[in-house]
Amino acid sequence: MFSKEESRQLRELFWTSYGKSFPRKWLLYNTKIKDLSLKFQADRKTALVCIDIENEDEYDRLEQFEKFESLKSILETEYLPEVIYDDDYYLEKSGKSICRIYVKHTEKFSIHNKDTWRAAYEFFNKHMDLLETFFIEYKDFIEIKS
Repeated sequence: MFSKEESRQLRELFWTSYGKSFPRKWLLYNTKIKDLSLKFQADRKTALVCIDIENEDEYDRLEQFEKFESLKSILETEYLPEVIYDDDYYLEKSGKSICRIYVKHTEKFSIHNKDTWRAAYEFFNKHMDLLETFFIEYKDFIEIKS
C-alpha cells in the first residue's frame, strides 16, 4: 500500500513521464464545444481514453450523445473497433453521471506499478490519436447548434 502522498507522487511522475516520452499537444479540453472533452484516465486498475459529455442539462447531454451514437459504426469500423458507449457513466469522485465514449487498455495496469506504464503510454498515444482524428473529422456534425 502507498500513502496518499506516495500515491500522489507516483501519479504526478506517471503523467510527467508520459509527457516526456510522447511529447505532443493534445486537443483534450480545447474542443471548442461546451462540456465536451477528450481525456486520458489512469488509476490503480484501468487506463482509458475518453470523450466525456458533461453537460448539466440531461436533455442537452443526451442529445450530444445521440450525435455520437449516429456515428458509432464509423468510429468502430474506421477508427476504434473496441469503443464503448455509455450514456450513464458514473464518476465516483464527483458523484456525477455523464455520457462517456471510451476505449479501455486491456493489459494489466496500475498507476502504482511502473512496469505497466510503458504499455499504457503506447495505448494512450495510439488510441487518443485515433479518437482525436475522428473528433476533428466529425466536429461540425457533433456540435449542437443553438
